[in-house]
Amino acid sequence: MEEKVIVKKPPKSPALAGILSFLFPGTGALYNQQPLKFLVFIVVIAIMVTMLAQGVGSPVFIGILLGGLYFYQFIDAIITAGAVNRRALSEDIEEAEVEELPEFVKTGSVFWGIVLMALGVLLLMANFDIIINYDRIWNLWPLVIIIIGIKLVADYIARSKEAE
Repeated sequence: MEEKVIVKKPPKSPALAGILSFLFPGTGALYNQQPLKFLVFIVVIAIMVTMLAQGVGSPVFIGILLGGLYFYQFIDAIITAGAVNRRALSEDIEEAEVEELPEFVKTGSVFWGIVLMALGVLLLMANFDIIINYDRIWNLWPLVIIIIGIKLVADYIARSKEAE
């Protein structure tokens, strides 16, 4: 009787992930089993396209950001598929860790839930022209960066206190 040799096939095709991302942004992340990353890509791209269509902000700047995001999600899908393959084929490679989103997003606190609820209320009020409008929201976008910075500093301080 002949002995059968089983060759383990890589679970993900980087080429297919790249083609999917090229044809429709975010689908490469979905193929790589990263639904949250897919959702983030789709929402951000939809916001940028809406801003371009409504003439909010600088069209050149938003166009450059949109092109950069499109290129990033294309390359990310290919690299992530390769990392999934390396992790599946060899347990010795530790660098091939694949994450859904950056570490600061995966905290177990209620911080991000509160931020999203506040943002939702703000955008809902802007839809009905209650207190604010989209022009004011557009002028306040740097607050998002400030909030993320405060969250990162607070997490760092909490980790350093835990290490002591």
